[in-house]
Amino acid sequence: MAALILDGSATARTIREEIKAGVAELIETTGVTPHLAVVIVGEDPASKVYVNMKRKAAVAAGMLSTVHELPENSSQEQVVEIVRTLSADPNIHGVMVQHPVPKHLDEQAILDSVSPDKDVDGISRHSLGSLMTGDPMFVSATPAGIIELLDRYDLPIEGKHAVVVGRSIILGKPVALLLLNRHATVTICHTRTRDLAEMTRQADILVAAVGKPEMITGDMVKEGAIVIDAGYNKVEGRDKDVGDVDFASAERKASAITPVPGGVGPMTITMLLSNTLKAARRLAGVG
Repeated sequence: MAALILDGSATARTIREEIKAGVAELIETTGVTPHLAVVIVGEDPASKVYVNMKRKAAVAAGMLSTVHELPENSSQEQVVEIVRTLSADPNIHGVMVQHPVPKHLDEQAILDSVSPDKDVDGISRHSLGSLMTGDPMFVSATPAGIIELLDRYDLPIEGKHAVVVGRSIILGKPVALLLLNRHATVTICHTRTRDLAEMTRQADILVAAVGKPEMITGDMVKEGAIVIDAGYNKVEGRDKDVGDVDFASAERKASAITPVPGGVGPMTITMLLSNTLKAARRLAGVG
């Protein structure tokens, strides 16, 4: 039986329409228009593309969105100051810092300067810590998008063995905690895991989040597993980007699988918008 393709693009479109309706309702009932502010430091081309995508998506949902560009040589104090100023502005409901920031800056300290009430990117120490306690205000967008995609396809999490390959603070660790909080048994694997394939073949839900093209192959997948590919890699000589999973071989083993592109990726900005609407509702006293 062919694997179910988890269509993140279609799912994201549906959710964005729901968000748009929620924004319109909030404006009508309270006069509050959700406002997402994004800070970008430097001239990284990929970061600029992502920021523009976020701005356009917010505007399409009926939100306000402003982008605050700082030069590459900005000091730690300058970046923190603008983040704190935006956090203190009552007309702004979500504040995020586009990462990565230039190497001379302390990125985590900058992220921690975002008000917890407005940390719609969900990767400050406060937000990550609240995820550990099982009661997060905001969850990092990509991990949240993975869980939302599973839920939208009615794929059960409770009681399943989930194996997460990758341990970054913006993806691997948060998604592992989200799965754990949903009563999955969770194994986290990484670059020093011995016999990775033996571990991944035990997974009912396999999440690949390592940033290495097509690292997970079909022989590493349990028959009938749900495979979530959170990778996005450019490979020289290939006409399209690829994920961390070799889709062709993994699809033959999986019961459900996300494609790249069109799987997890579209869910990320969508969940950022969802977090921004949630923040606006809370700050307006209706959340």
